[in-house]
Amino acid sequence: MKKRKKISIGQWVLTLILGAYALACFLPVVLVVVASFTSDTYIQKNGFTFFPKEWSLNAWKYVAGYGEQLLVSYGVTIFVTVAGTFVSLVVMSMFAYSLSRSCFDLRKYLAIFMLITMLFSGGRLSSYIIETSVYGLRDSLLALIFPGISAMNIIIMRTYIQTNISDSLVESAKIDGAGEFRIFWQIVFPMMKPTIASVGFMQAVTYWNDWQKAFMYISSANKTPLQLLLIRIEKNVTFLLENQASIPASEYAELMNTLPQESGRMAILLTAIGPIAIAYPFFQKYFVKGLTVGAVKG
Repeated sequence: MKKRKKISIGQWVLTLILGAYALACFLPVVLVVVASFTSDTYIQKNGFTFFPKEWSLNAWKYVAGYGEQLLVSYGVTIFVTVAGTFVSLVVMSMFAYSLSRSCFDLRKYLAIFMLITMLFSGGRLSSYIIETSVYGLRDSLLALIFPGISAMNIIIMRTYIQTNISDSLVESAKIDGAGEFRIFWQIVFPMMKPTIASVGFMQAVTYWNDWQKAFMYISSANKTPLQLLLIRIEKNVTFLLENQASIPASEYAELMNTLPQESGRMAILLTAIGPIAIAYPFFQKYFVKGLTVGAVKG
């Protein structure tokens, strides 16, 4: 029989600390879920609680009341997230591969150009003017898909290539007659799966949560992404609450009985973060491995 290894006191303490930290991170999510199914009047009287005495589906009915537009916005957000993440990964991985090749003459100049973008930015106004006046991307999904290039992600990818893909493998492919594009797509890119998954997940979260670009560029309802729609739903609730004087008392009282405030906000929050929270466990192992291995060597 194999002897069981004794767990030291330090390991027990570390386990308890990490367990308490994980519980502290998980409980707010549970509270949000419970609050979204709680009666809004109960929340206003008693505050948020894990064990409410009055349950209600009004918050979810209010969100679902946007029906077709909600489904359209979900579709737009999914399309923008998938397409934008794919384009960004292709551009960043090719850039990282170029920086990892010591024989590439422009390597140092491109590295300096990349580092400058970490220190200086043209700002929102200049980007808006160029993308609308020059590229003509007003009310176009291309404005949302435009590659979100991150210098830090390029550095992570470059370091991963330098650490895990030997130069001898690349040189042997060159001897066999393979060009740089074939080497990258058939040898280097498939071996970058951990860092592609980790960086891709971060890019996907960025695209999924972005509403500012849509707010600036998108005006059509059939191109409105989910985040912008949820912000408009939230603003509709706020507008009605702030303009009580302009609404007849009888109508306002009836409206308050059906209009969720706090529970509605919780339902909106879950609608926004739900898909990302579901997808994260499938990328977790690649996320950890890609970041740790890609950050070992600078």
